[in-house]
Amino acid sequence: MGFDQYHEPPEELPEETRTFARLCASLTEEAEAIGWYEQRIALESDPQALAVMRNAVGEEFKHFSMDLEFLLRRTPAWREIAQGILFQGGDIVQQGEAAEEAADDDAASVDPGSSGADGSGSLGLGSLKGASR
Repeated sequence: MGFDQYHEPPEELPEETRTFARLCASLTEEAEAIGWYEQRIALESDPQALAVMRNAVGEEFKHFSMDLEFLLRRTPAWREIAQGILFQGGDIVQQGEAAEEAADDDAASVDPGSSGADGSGSLGLGSLKGASR
């Protein structure tokens, strides 16, 4: 396999899934670049170099935000949770737990025979359960 963002044979995956995987990889790469720039900025003493790096990290953050928005638009359950966490005051962890619970409650109120947002019957929350970072 030429690309490590796939965990299944790419030729067997639908185009939509491959696009989604590309954006997930891009999001990760942008976050990594932001971290690298923050480290460089913390140590740089040349004012002109600092200005260039600060401009560059702003571009990386813009790209990160666009990648995130694309993924959230394609995954309504993730968007619901994100809306309960992002741009809110208060404790981030408590808000995350409350947002996840609200999404779980919404899923429970759906007809048990219906599918999740991706048609699989899953809201994609299982990978979030018990995750601590």
